[in-house]
Amino acid sequence: MNIVKKLREEKNLTQDDLANILGISRQMVSAIERGANPSVELLNKLADYFGVSTDSLLGREASNNTA
Repeated sequence: MNIVKKLREEKNLTQDDLANILGISRQMVSAIERGANPSVELLNKLADYFGVSTDSLLGREASNNTA
């Protein structure tokens, strides 16, 4: 999920920062950025935090909000 990496970097967050915000391990953030599929619950947390749709995180549509 390079989309997550792009969104994280746009917010100037480290993997540790994002892990702490979401309550997961840095290793999980790394795995997601390398293509592992997050749980539905985590996918929803990511979408809510970044203000994007779950579809955009899955690469199913272009995201209009990259902040």
